[in-house]
Amino acid sequence: MKTPRCFAAVSLLLAAALSASACSDADRAGVGDGSLGVVTVGRGEAIQIRSVSSLDLPDAAARDYLHIVELAIEDYGPIHGEFSFEMGEAVNDQCSAGDGERVAEAVLADERTVGVIGPSCSATATTAVPLLTAAGLAVISMSNTSPLLTSDLAGNPSVYHQPGYYRTAHNDLYQAEAVSAFLHDTLGPRRAAVVHEGDAYTEGLAQAFRNAFERHRGVITDFIEIDAGTTDLAEASARIAAGQPDALFFPLNQDTAADFIEAVRQHGAFEDTVLISADGVLHFSFMELDSTRGVYISGPDLDFGDNANQATGMNAALVRERFEAKTGAPPVRAFWAHAYDATTLLLDAITAASQIERGQLVIDRAGVREHLDEVSGYQGIIGDISCDAFGDCGPSKIAIIHHLDPDNPETAWDNTVYRFSPEDHTSKSQ
Repeated sequence: MKTPRCFAAVSLLLAAALSASACSDADRAGVGDGSLGVVTVGRGEAIQIRSVSSLDLPDAAARDYLHIVELAIEDYGPIHGEFSFEMGEAVNDQCSAGDGERVAEAVLADERTVGVIGPSCSATATTAVPLLTAAGLAVISMSNTSPLLTSDLAGNPSVYHQPGYYRTAHNDLYQAEAVSAFLHDTLGPRRAAVVHEGDAYTEGLAQAFRNAFERHRGVITDFIEIDAGTTDLAEASARIAAGQPDALFFPLNQDTAADFIEAVRQHGAFEDTVLISADGVLHFSFMELDSTRGVYISGPDLDFGDNANQATGMNAALVRERFEAKTGAPPVRAFWAHAYDATTLLLDAITAASQIERGQLVIDRAGVREHLDEVSGYQGIIGDISCDAFGDCGPSKIAIIHHLDPDNPETAWDNTVYRFSPEDHTSKSQ
């Protein structure tokens, strides 16, 4: 069930005529100082938000982030008794920094838009987020993980940090530490090669891993940028093999990772090498490839237990059930629960930053951010959500799975071999 709201127990008639008797002046006024402008929603109109995620996918289930946002909006319901949310036309995130301007233009085409769930890719976020936040919007990503978008976790903003940007996904500084600790503490490799694509996500995670692995007194044998469209992957594999690494970390985007692992498998030197990738490949279309058998994959810890979203009362099992009823299949990407929680965070913030004036809903853009800036101890499906000064909000727990059965990739989600928690900076084998 939803968290009780100020107007939940007041009928529509009394809410219009007697709202002062039901709520304090502070509740009625909402948060925000008007510095970023306001959005006015007329009676009978809907509050506009937008979803930005990768849509170039083969079927409805693969568009899981889009459908999860839709479900969260349905579960949340209208606010102030009558004003509902509308997602409008979904915006495609093509995982490219060059695509950011197009994404921002699509979102901003409707000047009534208050906030965005997404983008799903860090590369797109680097160029889209500055335009969106400059227009006063709040942006909450479910799956951006690049450290370049928030901070160094030591109190210093990163190069692409923008006020008004938040995420429920982890900061990859934690993921890098988890992978490094896993290799050092559990499997034992001391020499590792690293491959990336030169974008905010892959290079950011690769560099963070390099730093963490060297802190663990490991040796980086190669640090290579590749592009599946232009790089001779066989030649790159031969170069890596010449360095005789014990482990190969390739935090690549899905398509490039698929081409790269095929090239690696054709080179006999990697038979005893630990192969490990990251959350960019936590997708069935990659995990169904026979060449991925035996690969370790790091990403968000998906053991949500009985966690329930405090705004809707929905837990992971219930949301998955509703998703499967809607699409005919389970979600296929790792951050689906992060998308659900990101959506309710935004809707809560809009609720807090809005008030009814002369029958219209007035939303203070600055108030939406103010509410999100102060989120602490919010209970989501993913766990405890608290936003720091740079927009990192999620619990950032990391799991590493061992993928053994490409014929049934869903089994890999349950084959967790390592967990890492930043709460107490501890990690442990399973």
